Amino acid sequence: MTTQTFIDTEFAKLNFYTSQILKVHGAHHPELAVVRDLFVTMQEKVATTANADLTPELTQLAAVTNNYEVPADGCEAYQATYQLLHQFHSLALAG
Repeated sequence: MTTQTFIDTEFAKLNFYTSQILKVHGAHHPELAVVRDLFVTMQEKVATTANADLTPELTQLAAVTNNYEVPADGCEAYQATYQLLHQFHSLALAG
């Protein structure tokens, strides 16, 4: 899968998931507000800039999520969100 294919097929799902897990888990996991903000920033960049450089946002995402490690109280949507973000991270940085 290419980065653009991932954006076209999975970003709508990530938009929903990042919003939902923030609502459900945000009180106990304040880092999810940062995850949501970083995803929104990436979404805006890819919508407005061809070949947008997402390295800063992806680096911050990896740091704030402890390399996409789902906490013990994370639900299936939480797990799916981090899996998708990790997959996108790998694709985007692979070039």
